Amino acid sequence: MTENPDPHVVAEGLLPTPYTADEIRAALRDGAVIRVRIEAPDGTASERISRYSEGRDEDVLLESHPVGAPETATGGRVSWRELQAHAAFPADRTAVADDTIEHPLGRLECLRYTVSDDDGGAVFWFALAHPGMPVRYETTDASGTTRITVQEITTD
Repeated sequence: MTENPDPHVVAEGLLPTPYTADEIRAALRDGAVIRVRIEAPDGTASERISRYSEGRDEDVLLESHPVGAPETATGGRVSWRELQAHAAFPADRTAVADDTIEHPLGRLECLRYTVSDDDGGAVFWFALAHPGMPVRYETTDASGTTRITVQEITTD
């Protein structure tokens, strides 16, 4: 089997990703800090920080911690291709659509990936202007829906 020439496709049976590894590298290589709000099914909420630093051609240092607790940061080096692969969903269980959302980052043009599974599924909104993680996503299972929303993106 030959490698797929489309840089948005990471493996057979998976839909194209919203961004290539090169697009993610271009957006995050020089560093970024992303603050997200996590809303749990029980109504509690928390915030986390993800920091991208020491970007190289092949990878970046990604560390994460709760807001206000940088001493608890965990993480390590991750390749740009691995970051891209986080958005590679099964073609047979995923629908993709254009969507415009009102968001803490403003009005965003997005690709919405809706993934179904036996436990409920997930919906991911990837903003075309912000290569990297989804700006919003929701996962649903027997305990309810968890919502994660990017609140702020700053660059170094």
